[in-house]
Amino acid sequence: MKDGKRVYTFGNGQAEGRADMRNELGGKGANLAEMNLIGVPVPPGFTITTDVCNEYYEIGHDKVVALIKDEVERSLKHIENLTNQKFGDAENPLLLSVRSGARASMPGMMDTILNLGLNDTVVEGLARKTGNPRFAYDAYRRFVQMYGDVVMELKPASKEEIDPFEEIIEKVKEQKGVNTDNELETEDLKKLVKLFKDAILKRTGKQFPDDPIEQLWGAICAVFDSWMNERAILYRKMEGIPQEWGTAVTVMAMVFGNMGETSATGVCFSRNAATGENVFNGEWLVNAQGEDVVAGIRTPQQITLAGSRHWAELQGISEEERATKYPSMEEAMPDMYKELDALQTKLEEHYRDMQDMEFTVQEGKLWFLQTRNGKRTGAAMVKIAMDLLREGKIDEKTAIKRCEPLKLDELLHPVFNKEALNQAKELTRGLPASPGAACGQIVFFADDAEKWHHDGHKVILVRLETSPEDLAGMAEAEGILTARGGMTSHAAVVARGMGKCCVSGAGAVNVDYKKRTIEIDGQILKEGEYISLNGTNGHVYKGEIPTQAAELSDDFAALMDLCSKYTHLQVRTNADTPHDAEVANRFGAVGIGLCRTEHMFFDNEKIIAMREMILAEDAEGRERALAKLLPYQKEDFKGLFRAMNGYPVNVRLLDPPLHEFVPHDTLGQQTMADQMGVSVETIKQRVENLSEHNPMLGHRGCRLGNTFPEITAMQTRAILMAACELKKEGFDPHPEIMVPLVGNVHEFENQERVIRAEAAKVFAEQGLEITFKVGTMIEIPRAALTADKIATHAEYFSFGTNDLTQMTFGYSRDDIASFLPVYLEKKILKVDPFQVLDQKGVGQLINMAVEKGRSVRPELKCGICGEHGGEPSSVKFCHKAGLNYVSCSPFRVPIARLAAAQAAVEE
Repeated sequence: MKDGKRVYTFGNGQAEGRADMRNELGGKGANLAEMNLIGVPVPPGFTITTDVCNEYYEIGHDKVVALIKDEVERSLKHIENLTNQKFGDAENPLLLSVRSGARASMPGMMDTILNLGLNDTVVEGLARKTGNPRFAYDAYRRFVQMYGDVVMELKPASKEEIDPFEEIIEKVKEQKGVNTDNELETEDLKKLVKLFKDAILKRTGKQFPDDPIEQLWGAICAVFDSWMNERAILYRKMEGIPQEWGTAVTVMAMVFGNMGETSATGVCFSRNAATGENVFNGEWLVNAQGEDVVAGIRTPQQITLAGSRHWAELQGISEEERATKYPSMEEAMPDMYKELDALQTKLEEHYRDMQDMEFTVQEGKLWFLQTRNGKRTGAAMVKIAMDLLREGKIDEKTAIKRCEPLKLDELLHPVFNKEALNQAKELTRGLPASPGAACGQIVFFADDAEKWHHDGHKVILVRLETSPEDLAGMAEAEGILTARGGMTSHAAVVARGMGKCCVSGAGAVNVDYKKRTIEIDGQILKEGEYISLNGTNGHVYKGEIPTQAAELSDDFAALMDLCSKYTHLQVRTNADTPHDAEVANRFGAVGIGLCRTEHMFFDNEKIIAMREMILAEDAEGRERALAKLLPYQKEDFKGLFRAMNGYPVNVRLLDPPLHEFVPHDTLGQQTMADQMGVSVETIKQRVENLSEHNPMLGHRGCRLGNTFPEITAMQTRAILMAACELKKEGFDPHPEIMVPLVGNVHEFENQERVIRAEAAKVFAEQGLEITFKVGTMIEIPRAALTADKIATHAEYFSFGTNDLTQMTFGYSRDDIASFLPVYLEKKILKVDPFQVLDQKGVGQLINMAVEKGRSVRPELKCGICGEHGGEPSSVKFCHKAGLNYVSCSPFRVPIARLAAAQAAVEE
């Protein structure tokens, strides 16, 4: 357990923390301290460090409370002195908010409690002090509702039930004959407080606490508890946030947006988080508290006049109705708007990034409650980085570092086919909360979305509004549609962070959870029916709409050009067809790092010739079959060389576990018997003879070429004939021939002799020579250990990290799923080693092989061609290891290029 400071205060332009202390204070605490220091109005408060969260789980509730009790009490006095109010006092009460804040933003995943410190006595004092009993009891009912949910855990008993507190509110509104919470009067709110407390006692068996100090400790510990709630754990897993980071807890003096018509609350962004446009935007509500805006229960209004008019146009609302019923903050509170606009500009200038801010106006006074670098879509991420670069606010290296490689994947997502879209039936429109195109079957509950997805269905999650509990289902859905909520609602913010298509606030959608239907203007759609969402403009369509490839922006191209300027590590692609090669070429791949020749045999005519070769009894039979395969292979290679003209194409010789290619069904065996002129029994026997106990370690790779050298000779001939023919046509092919699964230098020597001998024959026949290289795939640990021996012959190494991982760990990649979840949960493994390169084990073998290989062949070219080649942390490892290139699937090429550039600029 560490000694030292555990609680840091801030307020009145002073702060014990600062922006670079996010590891200790979390993002929220660090930024609140920083805002104080740069003159942004922030209510006074204190932050309990993330270390205390870890201590909470190590030593328990009681010991942690004892450990920080004195510091918390001193810090509470600090707030009382700055506000001239007293916590728990009936005449001049101080109320508090208690909020979470990890070092990485986790919007909505942990818990918040507002208006803490109220009881039956204090609420009367608050009513007298403010002269506003309705406000006092509105604050009280909100506090009991939040505390009852978060700390006392009164929640719906099943997914079909609505929130028990909301159920009580709806009954009281129905009895009163009103539609909105704002129409409830003081006596109604008093009634709600009593009904809430009765429900808590009845359902939990616990009295609601009246002692404000007991309330404070209950809330602080509930925030620490929320670090390990199901949704926070899932979000950390999705975002790669370590559990040991913990969350800080920030306690602040309350400021109230629900004190009447001169009070308000809102959320705003210094730029558009969906598109990246440099446009100030956000949402607000008069006479409300912050949860009302983000929870989606009330549909908020737009902050700017331009935003309000755009919203009204999307909703089909006239300008007259908009100005009367839904005015912007710019119109309704012009002075407050000007101050807010000036401060948001100041914060973006200070942080040099797009800011996501929360604010409250209390009786004409503006307060900031939070600022953070805003979550954004992949498209917005690229646009904002390149715009900030052009505006001179950041330099080129910062622009590269600002972009998350994996979020580039979102830019490559398909869009709706324009012709099909013109024929589609529009159902309704909502707000374009997160861009993209999504089609799927309607489901209403997050757990159903998970189940349907795992059963192979594409789904659209449809909700009245989403909550953090819906995270797992949102992650599995193609898109999200909500009836309520705005552009800053939970659904919108989380969907943008995930890169999921989302349409929110589609008010015409009436959701019936019990019947599992939605009704839109009289049309009923049931669970399982298809709908399509356009998150870019907010349109919702009936049925499935076909999609097509996305068009990439100029900003994307500019970012890729910037990557090329700084990167040392080249990016190739894994491609077996000309189409894949052309796609990768468009994304900037500079060659093919892996062509898997066995993948070329899966169409009908080729598979029969391939099977004939495998099932042949002798060399003569194999050569007959190989003669049929040769023209197919040659044409395939010509297509690849043509697509990658001027760039290297690394062709891996045949490496199939033979059992994958032979027919196991009666019809397939009969077809092969007819083709080869033998009996079905002969084919069955041959298939049986070829079966192996462990085929992944059996007769494959160079073992196949060494036992049947005629296969290697045929493939060499096909590769080099293709290259010669294209050379004569004016192309510039650069073939590389790779011998797979070598563990012993003699295996390579034998294969190299066959390749060189066949090459000499081809060149003599063609009357010209092509420069080519012969290398090997390092995928067996022994090959890494003896790399200096192998490099005396091999001209390059390509690390097959899929098999190298398999053989280093002794895990079958086909069977790891049976125990991987348990290993991750128990922290035996931090990540799936088949997705993220194991740098300590497999990485050590790579480092050793590179060093040993270059000790005998200094110019030895080295790369990797497993799927790790498109995973950012693995790419950065390859840069540090001194590799020349990584190779990955075509759509991961931009991701690898950005990761490679980041590795270079981070040095």
